[in-house]
Amino acid sequence: MKFGLTAYGTVYAMGIHPAANRERITATGLLAMAESYGLQGAEIPYDIAKSADPGEVAEFARQRGLFVNIAAGGFEPANLKEAMRLAGKVGALTVRTVVGGAKFGGDRRHMAGSWQPFLQSILESLREVMEAADPNGPNLAVENHQDLASEELLWLCESIGSAKFGITLDTGNPLATAEEPVDFFRRVAPFVKNVHLKEYAIYWSEEGYRLVRKPLGQGVIPFPELLRIFREANPDVTMSVEHGALEARHVRVLQEDFWTEYPQRSARQLTRLLRFVDDHARTKGDWRTPFEKGAPPDEIAAYEMEELHAGLAYLSHLTKLYQ
Repeated sequence: MKFGLTAYGTVYAMGIHPAANRERITATGLLAMAESYGLQGAEIPYDIAKSADPGEVAEFARQRGLFVNIAAGGFEPANLKEAMRLAGKVGALTVRTVVGGAKFGGDRRHMAGSWQPFLQSILESLREVMEAADPNGPNLAVENHQDLASEELLWLCESIGSAKFGITLDTGNPLATAEEPVDFFRRVAPFVKNVHLKEYAIYWSEEGYRLVRKPLGQGVIPFPELLRIFREANPDVTMSVEHGALEARHVRVLQEDFWTEYPQRSARQLTRLLRFVDDHARTKGDWRTPFEKGAPPDEIAAYEMEELHAGLAYLSHLTKLYQ
């Protein structure tokens, strides 16, 4: 396993958020930051990679022995084909994409009656991209972005049937599609190309629970078990630190209509999820981030970097134990 850095957990500190009021990080700047933390690569947002010289990025990474992944989005074939071509030019291992549809917190209620056609259109588009892809080029990996459940990700992988197609596993997001994390990790591990190391705390609500970002090691995600699973099932995968969004995600599993358009789940699966949540959830405390409290940009940026440094310290300790 190789460990790297993403940009999306530090959108103020890296100048990505429109309200950050600071210079946006560059592709080589993100790689240099990862290297300064003793990491082995970075996942570069597609729009940042597009504004860079691909040859310069490739050479920068090659000289330092760093891996590169590209964070794209959507499933429109032309756009993804272009992202794959750019990824090939910079020597990237994987292009990550997200398909959306559901709202954050795994909410599909607005797609009642249209989810299955939506999945079919995703499959057709991704199949077209993979048919045109360079067999020696980068992987394409769809993230569980609080939208697709494990059943649907596995269906995409099995339907497309390409060794170059797989999953970007976001470690915090199984909870958004009402799945117990370790069950999710084990199911998808053979198909994973790329991992986002994300941590959440859980707070009970009257409708279900909220997921609130935390530094790695200070929430509920069982990272030691994650590393044990991938050490056995998929040891060459890349893993990159990505702290969660600045806004909590509300997963309304106690509302009956939350389950609109979800795959059938067994009583055992639901029991394991609710036991996990009940074992870890907090009932008191202010769950809001500085962003949610209306803090100024510099305070939010400082908060992001403090969490990043705490998470990296935990990761350094963890990898010494489990690598």
